Amino acid sequence: MAERPPLILASRSPYRRALLEQVRLPHEAIPADVDESRHPDEPAHDYVLRLARAKAEAVAERRPDALVIGSDQAAVLGERVLGKPGSEARAREQLATASGQCVTFLTGVAVVHAAGGRRQSDVVPYRVHFRDLDETTIARYVALEQPLDCAGSFKSEGLGAVLFQRMEGSDPNALIGLPLIRLFDFLLACGYPLIGSEE
Repeated sequence: MAERPPLILASRSPYRRALLEQVRLPHEAIPADVDESRHPDEPAHDYVLRLARAKAEAVAERRPDALVIGSDQAAVLGERVLGKPGSEARAREQLATASGQCVTFLTGVAVVHAAGGRRQSDVVPYRVHFRDLDETTIARYVALEQPLDCAGSFKSEGLGAVLFQRMEGSDPNALIGLPLIRLFDFLLACGYPLIGSEE
């Protein structure tokens, strides 16, 4: 039986790492050094797909032996792309804007195995319908959860669920930053065992 290639997550995100650990996929995290700026007028779908691919390719250049996972996410409200807030004030502003609205989260995922010549990528959408949120609820939530490094200013795996009226999509893990179901498709296509793959 051929030796399984190493699995590398091209990210410094603790949320993506936690998802891989949750499903017991042994991996190494190597952040990709890529420019994450959005091009002028670049559609959000194209943006997250481009970055997911770029992150995976950047690390795969250094580690062609590995299966490298790249991922990126954007939150879209109408024509507006909501990034990571970075501050409590911006987080409160984003949540006030999202109040009573539907926000679509687009998560790009790519898997590159340079040595095997395989490159796979896709964008997985997930929709969140927000409750009508008052200023007090928003302020309390932001103070408690500190979602400053999360697109859309919430953590769905935590207290953020109280902000939602409903959610729609094929993979709730996409909301956390890594669509595991699509990732599993890619890994299986590369012959990577998912069950019982721990060392």
